[in-house]
Amino acid sequence: MVYLGIDWAEAHHDLCLLSETGTVLGRGRVSDGVEGVARLHEMVAEHASDPGEVAVGIELDRGLLVGTLLASGYEVYAINPLSVDRYRDRHRVSGAKSDAGDAKVLADIVRTDRHNHRQVAGDSEAAEAIKVLARAHKDLIWSRQRQANRLRNLLREYYPAALACFGSDLTSRDALSVLERAPSPGQGRRLTVAQISAVLRRGGRERNLARRAQEISKALRSPQLEAPPTLAAAYAASVRALVAVLREIAAQVEQLQRELERSFRSHPDAEIYLSLPGLGDVLGARALGEFGDDRTRYADPRSRKAYAGTAPITKASGTKRVVAARFARNAHLVDACHLWAFAALSRSPGARRYYDVLRARGKTHNQALRQLGNRLVGILHVCVERRQLYSEEVAWPELEEAAA
Repeated sequence: MVYLGIDWAEAHHDLCLLSETGTVLGRGRVSDGVEGVARLHEMVAEHASDPGEVAVGIELDRGLLVGTLLASGYEVYAINPLSVDRYRDRHRVSGAKSDAGDAKVLADIVRTDRHNHRQVAGDSEAAEAIKVLARAHKDLIWSRQRQANRLRNLLREYYPAALACFGSDLTSRDALSVLERAPSPGQGRRLTVAQISAVLRRGGRERNLARRAQEISKALRSPQLEAPPTLAAAYAASVRALVAVLREIAAQVEQLQRELERSFRSHPDAEIYLSLPGLGDVLGARALGEFGDDRTRYADPRSRKAYAGTAPITKASGTKRVVAARFARNAHLVDACHLWAFAALSRSPGARRYYDVLRARGKTHNQALRQLGNRLVGILHVCVERRQLYSEEVAWPELEEAAA
């Protein structure tokens, strides 16, 4: 075996190739792209005749470079940057650091400790595509909320009637349609009920049109403090721009969601994920994309729970013992599992019962949800491994067993 450490950067990569005894066989810096990958393969080929004899350590688990390494047949290990930092301190206390030095550290890690690290999974292209779409969809939703928060701050400065009218739902079609038509308090007061009804109808509202128009008209005409006209006009221009941005983001979220649902539904594991309580097309796609579909990735339910970040960790020393939530974890997957556990409360009697028992024992809401999510991840693992759909009776037996 030979061991290759790659310190990845945006424009170039530092390489270090070690033998089984730790002897440096080669060093170098290659560019990012086809020429750089070709030089990497040349360096490896000088010392290894079979790609299976090469173990690679890199601080990434996805991307074009990692995909190329996997396609070449190398064993690729994604090493957490925190682990690299701690390993560096094992052999050097001066605090010195360099890209070339980090490449050697990565090579040494896979040479001596690769059994303690997770090999990059061989997920299918379909699962990788679902993960890309799910993360992009989630990021767009968060971006929409950030823009909505900016809009709320602006309205608080000069247009409190709009906030009183639409509350926290500034991303709704009603709010965007009215603010687009009347971005200032003066314009809002001049809108008649009929005009508001027409605006709401163009925005897509079909039910309770007259009643909602009356409510909006009353709120916009209520007494309020006003900013000077010049300042109000500046605020109105800013609000108009934000409304246009929010409209476009909303349109892209809908389009991306349709693509995500189509991609998820076509995956062989989709039926299993959708059979579990609390998982729909979007949340199920997020879970599948983050867990992947490599059957060899998780040795047992405990391994899947640890990767999900739902399994607790224990810190014990002497007479002190603390059980805490994991800090180093996949944030995308943790968020998905939290939402999954919350959604399951209203769809699974067993999940609800399990949650209630945990709360009765003194667990907080978040602690109970995390433990419920941990249980659901274990159930998912069994369903995927056995290729069978979820069963409420099998997943949640008697109360005592379910709460154990």
